[in-house]
Amino acid sequence: MSAPELVGGSAADRERIAHELVTVTIDGRQVQVPKGTGLVEAAAAAGVEIPVFCYEPRVGAGIGACRMCLVEIEGMPKLQTGCTTPVTDGMVVHTAGTSEQAAAGQSATMEFLLLNHPLDCPVCDKGGECALQDLSFRYGSGKTRMTFRKRSLEKPIPISPTIALDRERCIMCFRCTRFSQEVAQDEELSAVNRGALSMIATFEDEPYRGPFSGNVTELCPVGALTSTQYRFKARPWEYEQAASVCGLCPVGCNVAVQSREGRVQRVLSRNHPEVDRGWLCDKGRFSYSHLYSEERILTPRRRGVRELEELGWEQALDELEGMIERAQGEVVLALSGSETLELAYALAKIVRQGAGSDRVVLPEQAADALDPFRVPISALAEAEEIVVFEECPVLDRAPLIELWLKQARRNGAHVTRIGPSGDIQRGRGEAALACQELAEKESALGKRLRAAERAILLWSGGGGAGGCHLAALAHALGLHEKEGSGALLLPASPNARGVAEAWAAAGDENRQPRQIGLLVVSGDEAASEPQVRQLAEHARATVALTLFAGDSGEWADLVLPATGYLERSGTMRNLEGRLQRLRGATGSPARRELSWLAELAGRLGVDLPGSEAALFTELSAKVLDGISLASLGDRAPLPPRVEAQTFEAARAESPPTLLGGPLELIRYRALFSGPEVEHVPELSFQRPAAEVEISPEDADRRGISGGNEVVVRSNGTRVTLRARINAALLPGMVRVAAEHCAELARGVEVSRP
Repeated sequence: MSAPELVGGSAADRERIAHELVTVTIDGRQVQVPKGTGLVEAAAAAGVEIPVFCYEPRVGAGIGACRMCLVEIEGMPKLQTGCTTPVTDGMVVHTAGTSEQAAAGQSATMEFLLLNHPLDCPVCDKGGECALQDLSFRYGSGKTRMTFRKRSLEKPIPISPTIALDRERCIMCFRCTRFSQEVAQDEELSAVNRGALSMIATFEDEPYRGPFSGNVTELCPVGALTSTQYRFKARPWEYEQAASVCGLCPVGCNVAVQSREGRVQRVLSRNHPEVDRGWLCDKGRFSYSHLYSEERILTPRRRGVRELEELGWEQALDELEGMIERAQGEVVLALSGSETLELAYALAKIVRQGAGSDRVVLPEQAADALDPFRVPISALAEAEEIVVFEECPVLDRAPLIELWLKQARRNGAHVTRIGPSGDIQRGRGEAALACQELAEKESALGKRLRAAERAILLWSGGGGAGGCHLAALAHALGLHEKEGSGALLLPASPNARGVAEAWAAAGDENRQPRQIGLLVVSGDEAASEPQVRQLAEHARATVALTLFAGDSGEWADLVLPATGYLERSGTMRNLEGRLQRLRGATGSPARRELSWLAELAGRLGVDLPGSEAALFTELSAKVLDGISLASLGDRAPLPPRVEAQTFEAARAESPPTLLGGPLELIRYRALFSGPEVEHVPELSFQRPAAEVEISPEDADRRGISGGNEVVVRSNGTRVTLRARINAALLPGMVRVAAEHCAELARGVEVSRP
């Protein structure tokens, strides 16, 4: 049993209230619960059910909209809604199970809800997991007194390409609108009209574009809001379900992956209260169908005279073995950070032990220096002060963190963003200087951070040394001495720290190649990095492990099909350092990497186990303190903090002034980008527009208005984009999504055509 979210006031006040106990009697059962607990939760603690439709603790306090939770409270003349009533000491409550008056109230409520509700159960996607269906069986009368025709409305209404609305099924519980307005705070979904004409709608019938919109399909207690991808596919009891984690960003949201006949059909949230609180972003929820794109590579391909040509696996392994031998130790491995620890470890053993190379390109990762300041992501909700060093938008790096920040604000936290478009404006590469100033100079923000019992520091973008700078600031502020305080780095890839650990465990130091005889690129993310593309230009041969021959198809000599994270089993570390399990939810149409890597290892004389479990055991003994796979469980625990050590980060210096152009380009990877989005038609409307963000001052100097077509130039390269005026952006900077500016240098010029 847990107390409801207590909104407002200081964290200390909320904690004090939660520890005061009151005694309440419900249906003759006496129970003690924290002061402020709602009657619905108190009844659950006593083993008594109070049915609800509108109440959902994650979207806020109860509002009594559905009236299904009516109860009789001694001393009160009328029935009361349980979801809006906090318990008081000595309260005596009778639910429908012991009170005829409460039972009559609930029966009347159910009859009213079913008055115009269509008999869609045989075809409704919610059938089998519908709260209205379940509660009507338990609390309904079993027959109707109504003989008139039920109201009929147009259906379905596409409120976005991913969500369909059947208005005649809606019971106006307001869960969806409250999520939009109070949790996601996109305010794109609302209730319009009044009385019997009330309905759910988007603003001016525009698509629901919020990046967390899919959560309303799970929140809806009936079949009013459903997924267009899932519509009419199957019944819940026909699925196989795997408890896994999302592998698309460093948060590592817990998910339930449902598959049927070897294909993923639906991805649902699986509430881990310290990580995701049961929410998912739309990329994590809807992008699974990219696995079944016709453009996916399922067999090896070799560069021919004009294009990539298919070949068998035996030929592909012969080709790869020959490449490794001809490279003579001059091999470079580029890891994307989307690999599991086991896959990264297998690749590392092939390169380090089989090819005799020690050169690797690792993704930006969280430093070990942050381990003394480790806190769960959920600590953000209870923080008093939060500082975000935000060169890259948090929403694009780790979307669920944005929801935790919004909850922190609702709970009364001060959230300060430092970056090109933050509350404190700083230029590209100046986050380290801001850290240093907060540590060394007295300021109002620094004083608040030192005085707060719960202070959290976040670093989003700005280079791989961010963890060290953040750790130095956290140490100077004494955050390691405060249990509710800490620091988190948001890396650009899902498993950055995990793949670094796997690489370190695979071998000892060997010689560094001066040239690149062979470049091995793992994952579509690594293939799209400018640094990797530059290495490919200088490599004598290149191999790419990829789902799609997008970027790598232009320069790779050998392309090997990869698996998606939903098809893999293994482990990944999220941004907290939490080691979580992936459980392959479905078979892969492509050959699994560990299968052919084990065969290749045998040819090269490398001892490589052929299963994820055996690889984990070997890896754990080297870098994971020997923990067992079984100990991780379905909800992985957060590792404890380590002892803080005194150290100083490298002195931060002002970044060099640009010489190549008057404006500085900030390139960022948008949340809705990458092959997981490009190959899902339903998500195409979420992809970043071909536009350049520019400050009002810079736009005025160049005679540019919002929506104008402009040319962005650098070093002989030019792209045509539309201008978007961003009033919060620091003058002298422009911002463009990476997929629209891959060839542009740091300094750019922006002008009208």
